[in-house]
Amino acid sequence: MGSLFRSEEMALCQLFLQSEAAYACVSELGELGLVQFRDLNPDVNAFQRKFVNEVRRCDEMERKLRYLEKEIKKDGIPMLDTGESPEAPQPREMIDLEATFEKLENELREVNQNAEALKRNFLELTELKHILRKTQVFFDEMADNQNEDEQAQLLGEEAVRASQPVQNLKLGFVAGVILRERLPPFERMLWRACRGNVFLRQAMIETPLEDPTNGDQVHKSVFIIFFQGDQLKTRVKKICEGFRATLYPCPEAPADRREMAMGVMTRIEDLNTVLGQTQDHRHRVLVAAAKNLKNWFVKVRKIKAIYHTLNLFNLDVTQKCLIAECWVPLLDFETIQLALRRGTERSGSSVPPILNRMQTFENPPTYNRTNKFTKAFQALIDAYGVASYREMNPAPYTIITFPFLFAVMFGDLGHGAIMALFGLWMIRKEKGLAAQKTDNEIWNIFFGGRYIIFLMGVFSMYTGLIYNDIFSKSLNIFGSHWQMSYNKSTVMENKYLQLSPKDDYEGTPYPFGMDPIWQVAGSNKIIFHNAYKMKISIIFGVIHMVFGVVMSWHNHTYFRNRISMIYEFIPQLVFLLLLFFYMVLLMFIKWIKFAATNPKPYSEACAPSILITFIDMVLFNKPKDPVKGCEVYMFWGQHFVQVLFVLLALCCIPIMLLAKPMLIMQARKLANVQPIAGASSDAETGGVSNGGPHGGGGPHEEEEEMSEIFIHQSIHTIEYVLGSVSHTASYLRLWALSLAHAQLAEVLWTMVLSIGLKQEGWFGGVILTCVFAFWAILTVGILVLMEGLSAFLHTLRLHWVEFQSKFYKGQGYAFQPFSFDAIIENGSAATEVE
Repeated sequence: MGSLFRSEEMALCQLFLQSEAAYACVSELGELGLVQFRDLNPDVNAFQRKFVNEVRRCDEMERKLRYLEKEIKKDGIPMLDTGESPEAPQPREMIDLEATFEKLENELREVNQNAEALKRNFLELTELKHILRKTQVFFDEMADNQNEDEQAQLLGEEAVRASQPVQNLKLGFVAGVILRERLPPFERMLWRACRGNVFLRQAMIETPLEDPTNGDQVHKSVFIIFFQGDQLKTRVKKICEGFRATLYPCPEAPADRREMAMGVMTRIEDLNTVLGQTQDHRHRVLVAAAKNLKNWFVKVRKIKAIYHTLNLFNLDVTQKCLIAECWVPLLDFETIQLALRRGTERSGSSVPPILNRMQTFENPPTYNRTNKFTKAFQALIDAYGVASYREMNPAPYTIITFPFLFAVMFGDLGHGAIMALFGLWMIRKEKGLAAQKTDNEIWNIFFGGRYIIFLMGVFSMYTGLIYNDIFSKSLNIFGSHWQMSYNKSTVMENKYLQLSPKDDYEGTPYPFGMDPIWQVAGSNKIIFHNAYKMKISIIFGVIHMVFGVVMSWHNHTYFRNRISMIYEFIPQLVFLLLLFFYMVLLMFIKWIKFAATNPKPYSEACAPSILITFIDMVLFNKPKDPVKGCEVYMFWGQHFVQVLFVLLALCCIPIMLLAKPMLIMQARKLANVQPIAGASSDAETGGVSNGGPHGGGGPHEEEEEMSEIFIHQSIHTIEYVLGSVSHTASYLRLWALSLAHAQLAEVLWTMVLSIGLKQEGWFGGVILTCVFAFWAILTVGILVLMEGLSAFLHTLRLHWVEFQSKFYKGQGYAFQPFSFDAIIENGSAATEVE
């Protein structure tokens, strides 16, 4: 089989590189993305490796680039992204890059520091301007109201009575600016600390001021405090310092204040000019950096990834050759050798690299080639567990079975069309949407699964046509094959009146899907849908599980595991076919032989219950007395066949339970060596056995205790036997969710949209518009999104548990090649030096 159905064959290789050519060769391999290197220095500290200094230099360059990126985003400057990936620079180019980044960082930091100092100076001058303006108002008010009563209020009535006349007292004052939200506690603290012996006046600054530290807009107020004496002055200043109020000098003479205000205005105008020039220069620097920032990031990350990979290599004794070990796909062996030759030519080395294949018992990594279509389906499988090496890959089959089983639960032509159109829109716009690179996880999940969404929508449209269901209504394309012998109004108004298949049915089925007559059926509509959907759920489920067991046969034959093929696969298949596939056959026999138009003993009244028949089969019960004129059995010899099938199925259980462990025990006694290849219960988990015919070596199996082998086999057998019953019943979720989806769609139509459709006139048009909008929101939000998510999760469970458990171990580890594309996509280089 090709790599689509199994993982790629891998080989462990040893690579010898000349020191001067190592960088260029690893760079070529990074562009190729087909080699996974192993760490040959696991016990060496990260700080003691050969190229740790180069990695640190790359870390420093990345830090500088992140600083530039932060400043560019702060100014809202768009960064040029051509989508191209420049080649990894040569080692000598690192010095030029470091010098460029150092110059840019220093220049930008200097500009930022100067701008912050200028903004702080501008803030101080602006605050001083407001102080001079507001305090002038305060002094003008005091000049008009200098009388004895007001001075008595300032100093307190008791002080006025005990002192000399107030006119002889000289008041001091301080003026400053404080944050508006701190003003009330500031005022209370002044009153309490100074015992009411100060007078505070304050006024708000209407326009918010910019904080030079973080650029935030803050609201402040101007205050002036009058007091008497040096002691109060010291106390007031300490309180201002505690509340982080800024004090400014304010002359007492009006002429001095006017002169200072004129000087402040002049300095503010000069600062505005300088600030504008500084911002223009900063903007020019950032615009120039933004043009190359993306390419610089790519170059630095590639350099860092190369040196990090070189740290995984070993040096030979001559210190002139680097030795590496790596996993490579066999199909790409020649491509990798060509890349190594290109790297050698680029470096100018005369010694060609050497790539030798090694023999190993180590388990190779699992590498499944994917494209943009199969990638999402492979991700669903890998989320359960990465396939063991060369194990059958369920992803190609999941491409069909996953959207189909989803559609069985989600079958509706209208809802499927909405989903398919959404998926098709993402597919058509995938280049532009992929270039946006958003961090929204929900959107990334939707976009990554765009092909799954599209296929689920298309399959849902198909099953919607089969169910003849579109927004809970039916399409009468070919005309119903039922004819009413009664008056139409009589049939529609009487819910207990039913059409007779003998008299009202034409005898030929509707050409495609369900007959639309079932849409107007009464109480028996849900009964008919229940019976139909329940049976097809069991049919699809049993076929799906049988296919899973057949897949295990491909694993056993590929790995030449003869014991598992004879004593596991055959009993499992026989057990499943004789019990559950036989039940499926009974359903088809019942559909073919029994009909309402047939005479006895094959009329509808004579049709036996499949469930009761299956229970009687397992319990070895004979059928009860039939209806008069009906046959007891569905075919001749049915009871004998059922007893034989149950006995054979029961005989399969001890074979699955004991045969394989006993053969292993017998082989150990005879050979007194390690277990035969593929015989132990753990042999399948590793893929190939020692010296197996397929692939590059398998796991080196250690001898396992017989007790553990018996326990593992017992668990495996019990899980399969009981799981066959529970898994078959689990597929009934197809019926349950399909019925729930159809009923919920009908509820929305009946209780929401039909209300608007019953209205008449222009007012009815307005009501219908509003009702339709509400119905559309509920349809998309509940029936498409929520019901779609529910059906998706149930389908995922059916594949992970019911299907893959029959053959898929999922105990491998993923192939993680050294790839520049993956490193750049993840937004970071190789692992940081710890």
